[in-house]
Amino acid sequence: MRQALRALQAEVARQDEIIQRQEREAAFKQATIDKLTHEMAVLKRLKFAAKSEAFSAEQKSLIEETIDADLAALAREIEQQTPETKAPQDKQGPKREKLPAHLPRREIRHEPESTTCGCGCAMKRIGEDVAEKLDYQPGVFTVERHIRGKWVCAQCETLVLAPVAPHIIDKGIPTSGLLAQVLVAKFLDHLPLYRQEAIFERAGLAIARSTLAQWVGECGAQLQPLVDALTAELLRHEVLHADETPVAMLKPGNGKTHRAYLWSYCTTSFNPVKTVVFDFAESRGGQHVREFLGLPGSAQAPGWTGRLVTDDFSGYKACFDMGVTEVGCMAHARRKFHELWANHGSQVGEQALKFFVALYDVERDVRELATDERKTIRQERARPIADALQQWLVQQRQKVPDGSATARAIDYSLKRWIALTRYIDDGDLPIDNNWVENQIRPIAIGRSNWLFAGSLRAGKRAAAVMSLVHSARLNGVDPYAYLKDVLERLPTLPASRIAGLLPHRWQTCPVAA
Repeated sequence: MRQALRALQAEVARQDEIIQRQEREAAFKQATIDKLTHEMAVLKRLKFAAKSEAFSAEQKSLIEETIDADLAALAREIEQQTPETKAPQDKQGPKREKLPAHLPRREIRHEPESTTCGCGCAMKRIGEDVAEKLDYQPGVFTVERHIRGKWVCAQCETLVLAPVAPHIIDKGIPTSGLLAQVLVAKFLDHLPLYRQEAIFERAGLAIARSTLAQWVGECGAQLQPLVDALTAELLRHEVLHADETPVAMLKPGNGKTHRAYLWSYCTTSFNPVKTVVFDFAESRGGQHVREFLGLPGSAQAPGWTGRLVTDDFSGYKACFDMGVTEVGCMAHARRKFHELWANHGSQVGEQALKFFVALYDVERDVRELATDERKTIRQERARPIADALQQWLVQQRQKVPDGSATARAIDYSLKRWIALTRYIDDGDLPIDNNWVENQIRPIAIGRSNWLFAGSLRAGKRAAAVMSLVHSARLNGVDPYAYLKDVLERLPTLPASRIAGLLPHRWQTCPVAA
């Protein structure tokens, strides 16, 4: 009896622990739902409140696009957090209009694998369900007619219907091709949705920008796990570039913008795995870098402690006290002397540039070599040049007054000399940070079209999708073909196999996950 009582008490304790854990999980999910619901209410109030006359018509359009996309993304996230229950049918909701009859149609038939009933009788076809989805190829709309035959057994009245294939937007009309077109046009070609609306209208079907914004928001939420996997892949590499560029972001409530930043992290040009991840943040504070890298003090610690190639921005400095190795950018050092020569005809600047030219000549010769060969040649040819440059800089510094432009240029290099020349003894390191600057350069084109990011959520969504399309571009993959395939396969792909859709893997094996 005592043993049975002890066993019963242990079982009760175990059940209590399970209940407490489930209550904690339910409380956390409810808190998340409450947070997202509050954010959605704020966005709805912003959308339907009076619009500030300070905005131009183009700015208002961009704000409305952002709000609609954010609302759709929030709805998707709330749906993912809510326990799976059969949602009641909204009888008052607007009915979707039929797709125009003049659009070309392509029939795709779906039939059961077997038309023999479980009782052994042959089934009869009694009808079909037809679902139409809107597809788009540049300049041409078409309609996919998915026809699912209905088969019934006359004996046992069993009805069989081919299942509906999962879709990135449940019960939505756009195909993955149309969604990919919208995303690539917005985040790679920098076309705001109001411009895409006009382009689609010329192609024969006007799609409201609010509808396009909803698609963008839902796709952004669905693609986030793939972006998370891309970030995890990036942080597995020992050498990374980092840089940042300003983007204006709307401040809710006062109709003004403030300076936010798009941070860029990528593997080096020497790395066969070509990956770039953008991270949108409200400021230029170094805590955003530490959070991304998972360094102490961030939610992801302990994190990445490899070699980081950067410019001399102070926001990175704290990382170097936490185990990250600093790798300087020789292009930034060279730029100081080029400004001296270009602006003032400085002989010191001209002579310094000759040293830098010799260093970069070595880099052109070793660019395609293996890591060990690159290191050996650098030590043989670049090391003597770098040592001579350092000695010459020390001598010239003694000849110029403190505070002069020449003194500042020389001090920039001498104070960072170890970081600037670290690449000579490591064949995996690049000589400068130009590779990541080239990745961030297209963003400057987009800024003139975006005007600003409408919200922090919109900025993060843009960064996530741009991470995928630019990584695809780096790997020689057509971003449209890549996103179209990903959006088709993502709804049925287990989370454990999502890494198979990363751009550098998709290129070599676009089918197998």
